Amino acid sequence: MAAKSLREIRRAAAAGIGRRRCFSGDAAAAAAAAAAAGVAEGKVGGGAGKEVNLFTAINQALHIALDTDPRSYVFGEDVGFGGVFRCTTGLADRFGRNRVFNTPLCEQGIAGFAVGLAAMGNRAIAEIQFADYIFPAFDQACLRYRSGNEFNCGGLTIRSPYGAVGHGGHYHSQSPEAFFCHVPGLKVIIPRNPREAKGLLLASIRDPNPVVFFEPKWLYRLAVEEVPEEDYMLPLSEAEVIRKGSDITLIGWGAQLAVLEEACEDAAKDGISCELIDLRTLIPWDKETVEASVSKTGKLLVSHEAPITGGFGAEIAASITERCFQRLEAPVARVCGLDTPFPLVYETFYMPTKNKVVDAIKATVNY
Repeated sequence: MAAKSLREIRRAAAAGIGRRRCFSGDAAAAAAAAAAAGVAEGKVGGGAGKEVNLFTAINQALHIALDTDPRSYVFGEDVGFGGVFRCTTGLADRFGRNRVFNTPLCEQGIAGFAVGLAAMGNRAIAEIQFADYIFPAFDQACLRYRSGNEFNCGGLTIRSPYGAVGHGGHYHSQSPEAFFCHVPGLKVIIPRNPREAKGLLLASIRDPNPVVFFEPKWLYRLAVEEVPEEDYMLPLSEAEVIRKGSDITLIGWGAQLAVLEEACEDAAKDGISCELIDLRTLIPWDKETVEASVSKTGKLLVSHEAPITGGFGAEIAASITERCFQRLEAPVARVCGLDTPFPLVYETFYMPTKNKVVDAIKATVNY
């Protein structure tokens, strides 16, 4: 069935379905795609919503993407069956197995096919079943630049669950976002909750640039909140201040935001006012929002699950040190994963926990 679907898509692409000569490099193309779907970017309407978990919000976004753009395709390992995390449940039944289909267990092949499909003017929404297995596909990420835009894969979105899950061990727990932040022209997005996941995923799919969209697997069922059922997008490359404060700025993304929120509450009991920012987009990231916050508080702490050495927190620390050097009152703190392979039985020692963050907050504030 998968091979048949691939053949039919190739024939359709050869016939010129959804063909584009090139993408616009600015936000106008994303706005045009949104307008075609009748959506205003960043606007969440007043339509009725209901409480759903994160994987259901992802599922809603994929339904909308396929429904509003006939050039959209969803594919990957087991997605035709609903996926291991059920994010693609019901898609094949509604849209058919020519648009939602399984692939072989070959991440390099999934990414290569996605690049070709996007280069023919389609919206390729590929799933890599676990981010730990994405590395064979890494070389495909910079194909647009290497080909001098001959292979314009701006319509490509790669979804992949990342991060700790409590029992995943080395090959089901890694956070490889920093690897992809080294690829110019590639956007890297990580949501923190269901509402953000739906809006950011739809914006990523409609963006005129290739996007890697990492989903925190820990939150697939754990994170539940009210999510509008309608079509909406949230702006990329725009951080969100989710808690105002005056003593120290905390930066994170994805599942780590829940840890940081708990740390903010504990710090408040000791009279420390924390400003908490969700970066949301790692590349290109919102330096202005972070700089404005650090200029006010004079202190910065960055936290993520990935190992501390070479993690994206190091880039944030270096950039803010350059931009806010004379306003910093303490060294930038980082609370991250350890420089080891991701452990199984020792996961609790590896993780940047609430207590580690609270200790770092106090040390930085009292520097």
